[in-house]
Amino acid sequence: MSRREVTPTGREKLWNDADIIVSKTDLKGVITYANDVFVNVCGYSEAELLGAPHSIIRHPSMPRCVFQYLWDTIEARHEVFAYVKNMSKSGDHYWVFAHVTPTFGPRGEIIGYHSSRRVPDRKAVETLEGIYQVLLAEEQKYPRGPEQVQAGLALLVKTLQGAGVTYDEFIWAQTTEAGVV
Repeated sequence: MSRREVTPTGREKLWNDADIIVSKTDLKGVITYANDVFVNVCGYSEAELLGAPHSIIRHPSMPRCVFQYLWDTIEARHEVFAYVKNMSKSGDHYWVFAHVTPTFGPRGEIIGYHSSRRVPDRKAVETLEGIYQVLLAEEQKYPRGPEQVQAGLALLVKTLQGAGVTYDEFIWAQTTEAGVV
């Protein structure tokens, strides 16, 4: 079953605060490793996940510009933290606080990516849901494709600049205020 065949249910799937979802991908975002927590939370079998694009769990209400920012950051050899709304095989959604890093080979080249995700604080999710709705609405003003992503990124940058913070400062402020760290 591909992600396109899954319809969002509107129900949130909660998962254990003590669990950490772990996955690894190749350079194109194809899943090469999924731990048992990932399998259990997303509802896909390990066989369905391995070899699938990580976007198999992308929720349609998640702005594409956030993923573009994430990819731009990790491809630049930096780690990134982000709050992400994912969709399980059943169509239920679940929120994660993700830490994504490049994986380096013996010569220092990027050979893949590693993501560890934990349960986010509800206060941070509530704040970000509103922001993500605004970004998604901006993206939807444009035809599908690069214009959507660029419009969302431009609004995200403008919003952060208006607040006088970087993306990292904003994410860590949500995390610190919510008591995640």
